[in-house]
Amino acid sequence: MRLSSLSFSFPYLLALLSLLRLTTASDDRKDPKPCTTISPRTGAYYDLSPMAVVLPEEGGKVRKDDRNQSWYARGYDYGANFTINFCAPVVEELGHVVGVSRDMVGNVSAFYRKDGQVFSLGQLSTEPIFRGRKLVMNYTDGSPCEDLDRRRSLDGDEDEDDRWGDDEGGKEKEDKPRKSTVRRKSTLISFLCDQESYDSSRPKVAVSFVGWSPDECAYTFEARSHLSCGGLAKQPESTGPGAVFGLIAVITVCVYVLGGIAYQRTVMHQRGWRQIPNYALWAGIVSFVSDFFIIMFSSCARFMPRRRGYNQLPSEGRRGRGINREEENGLIDSLDEEWND
Repeated sequence: MRLSSLSFSFPYLLALLSLLRLTTASDDRKDPKPCTTISPRTGAYYDLSPMAVVLPEEGGKVRKDDRNQSWYARGYDYGANFTINFCAPVVEELGHVVGVSRDMVGNVSAFYRKDGQVFSLGQLSTEPIFRGRKLVMNYTDGSPCEDLDRRRSLDGDEDEDDRWGDDEGGKEKEDKPRKSTVRRKSTLISFLCDQESYDSSRPKVAVSFVGWSPDECAYTFEARSHLSCGGLAKQPESTGPGAVFGLIAVITVCVYVLGGIAYQRTVMHQRGWRQIPNYALWAGIVSFVSDFFIIMFSSCARFMPRRRGYNQLPSEGRRGRGINREEENGLIDSLDEEWND
């Protein structure tokens, strides 16, 4: 291709490379996989999805080591034990949950039973985050918390000012309307690295209850697992260097062919096969390859077996019923004489 042809296709090459850059950039901006995150300090990649307990579908294959129940944590002095699942709702049948609508019961990821009732500790969450060096996950929108004002009134802890009024006038305070905001239970789970819990068949998670707030509205747990140790600092489904190189090569070939054809057709006024850039070069390569294969096949044809014909009649020295050359000549002479007569 001439220099003018190269300059003609160069803008197209720049446009396609910019398109490639935008494509790879959009791949990098894809939403991360649920229940995964990257440490902002070390760049380690964390995937907590194998911690999830999911029941197999009806008729699906069930492995021997598959769990059929969520993870448990002993409450000790709290008076109740806790059931938790990670990156998925609990697999237990809950029925009625205090303060949770029926259509949201299927998203409960932590709960406990107390006094014959089921209390939710939060809805499903698939977004682990880092707070400093700690990897944590929050469950929110659980069952309603206990009303502190009602609790204080029952315990007799009201302020004298609330009951008898202010000090200046000695009059009772006028009752002011209070905002009725419903506070709901929430859960904070801290994930800790534990290499000893590693098991190739299934992830082991040790969940422990840490504590709760005085109003029984916030609960804290720790989950120890080897999955909390992090891994390679890369996101899955990312574009590899081989794919990028292949895409660049395809774009380069397309620019070469399309730009060369446009140049040969518009500037050189070529038609037919001669519109291809560097037609003489490519035609010579194709002719050389075809000649090479013809020579190879013709050489191999010599070694192929042939059918027997008249050129392989038995001669002297060969076994079988053969006729020697003198008898053959005599027979030919006798036939000639008969023909002449």
